[in-house]
Amino acid sequence: MAQRVGLLIPSSNTVMEVDFYRHLPASATVHPGRMYMEATTVKGEEEMLDDHCLPTAGDVATAKPDVVVFGCTSAGALRGNAYDAELCRRISEVTGKPTVSVIESVRRKLMGLEVRRVAVITPYIEDLNVRIKASVEDDGIEVASIHGMGISVNFNLALVEPPEILAFAREKLGAAPAVDALFISCTNFQAVATLPKLKTAYDLPIVTSNQAALEAVGRELDVELVGMG
Repeated sequence: MAQRVGLLIPSSNTVMEVDFYRHLPASATVHPGRMYMEATTVKGEEEMLDDHCLPTAGDVATAKPDVVVFGCTSAGALRGNAYDAELCRRISEVTGKPTVSVIESVRRKLMGLEVRRVAVITPYIEDLNVRIKASVEDDGIEVASIHGMGISVNFNLALVEPPEILAFAREKLGAAPAVDALFISCTNFQAVATLPKLKTAYDLPIVTSNQAALEAVGRELDVELVGMG
């Protein structure tokens, strides 16, 4: 019997469910619920959290998922890690199933790598970068640098092609950043598709939002991911 993954994503996200279908095994199916959001801003994400998240979770619950993913990195970091944990608890209360937080999955992976200093690349505006930095540093990891592309229309985040992500990283980080790992944030960013080139450019562990969330789902379902390397 197929294992079902409930995916709560911003309505304008066009990358995350594609990454999940590409990298989950055929035994898992993905069932997205779209939380209305067009602006990748503090206001846009607050409205999504307050008005759309839990009702959408209730809708996804009708598909009887085995695990649910709260699929927005920056919204998970928006109000701090304690809020994110409470939000996921409430989603689980609505759905009756465990909830995977993207930002918590990223933090867990960085901690597992015993990272002390990390460089972060995002497509975000500065208001959201501040939240991402605070979330990561809450675990005692130093964010040595964080660079955002300044995009505030969520649909447009997905339009940044892998070569552009790689070029932006090279421009902002140089050839050999003095850090223990790189974190490429955002579930609506083609970071997983950029991973092979990033790994060639940087001899460092590289963590992306969708990669970390997929690995967390793989642990919950006890399945092997496909083609993650």
